[in-house]
Amino acid sequence: MSITESGDWWVKFVVRRVPVTAEKPHGLDYSLTLHGPGNARYVGYDNAHGITVGSGPGARKPVAQDHRHRMKSVKPYEYQDAATLLADFWQEVDAVLKEEGASP
Repeated sequence: MSITESGDWWVKFVVRRVPVTAEKPHGLDYSLTLHGPGNARYVGYDNAHGITVGSGPGARKPVAQDHRHRMKSVKPYEYQDAATLLADFWQEVDAVLKEEGASP
């Protein structure tokens, strides 16, 4: 686990190797999160659980569990590799910090 603090904002990374499965075809269990004032999660990229895509009777649950959170919104994430995951996460963090006025 790695936590970096900067005022009221901090990030947390939890990553571990797991056996390759249909749900985790890349062999990683990961959670990358940005937390803000009051420890609220503003951004999260993880594969801890599947998500429902769509709504109503046509909703479907994907086999892969990779997804991203932005406040209360959850959307599928197309995992490519660890380097791209980190780049996408930090890009989202930068955008949120700018929106929230927490970026220099």
